[in-house]
Amino acid sequence: MSRQPRSWLFVPADSEKKIAKALDSDADALVFDLEDSVALDRKAAARDILKALPARSGGAQWWVRINPLRTDEHRLDLELLGKADIHGIMLPKAESGADITELAHRTGSIPIHAIVTETAASLFGLLSYRDVKASPLAAMSWGAEDLSAALGAASNKDSAGRYTPPYVLARTLTLAGAAAAGVQPVDGVFADFRDDQGLIDEALDAARDGFTGKLAIHPAQVGPINAAFSPTPEQVAHARAIVEAFAADSSAGVLSVHGRMVDKPHLIQAQRTLARAGE
Repeated sequence: MSRQPRSWLFVPADSEKKIAKALDSDADALVFDLEDSVALDRKAAARDILKALPARSGGAQWWVRINPLRTDEHRLDLELLGKADIHGIMLPKAESGADITELAHRTGSIPIHAIVTETAASLFGLLSYRDVKASPLAAMSWGAEDLSAALGAASNKDSAGRYTPPYVLARTLTLAGAAAAGVQPVDGVFADFRDDQGLIDEALDAARDGFTGKLAIHPAQVGPINAAFSPTPEQVAHARAIVEAFAADSSAGVLSVHGRMVDKPHLIQAQRTLARAGE
């Protein structure tokens, strides 16, 4: 697929049953997890399962979440490259652009999706991803659960189910950092996979704010996420009208489309909408 993934579905890499269910889902990207969801004594088995995955043609992107930098398991995870059909690497607990540079020295040009707000120190390094030279960085997302543990919080949400200020800050910095770096901003997980309406509301809020995808922890979350990050037919038609209007008068700074004044920022938004729709 050429467009950016809307849904990024985590699946424990040591569970062939869960992998089979994930493969049957409509997720745009599958993230085979070798980190948090796999116990230490199961990591070797998980790597063997990934090596044995059959070759395929088309379908969802396959990513692997490796273990953090400078760990023994991280080094072993990188041996999967070239032995499994992997589109890209998800790096957990990234703290700055220097971590991307360090990983890229070992992995070359393979795309990297960095989870950039899982530690306290990471909150201070979001702009540094912009300055990584010849970067294979493709996406950035945030991790409320790991961050709350790192900060010693009792919870990351208030009594109404809204993120408290430290996590709103982390989310906002991730969005801004990804935009500054020119990579895909991906919203974090919605942990309660039984709360369909809560997931829908959070995904729609993320799409409104500028995120273009969201992490998922259960196949049932894929459909609502894909829907939330897919432009509606009305949005596509309006975006197409804006693009066509500027194409017809390229010297114009401001135009009227459907009775509303639009300028170059609206054109940029329209182009992004059409890209998300696959046009």
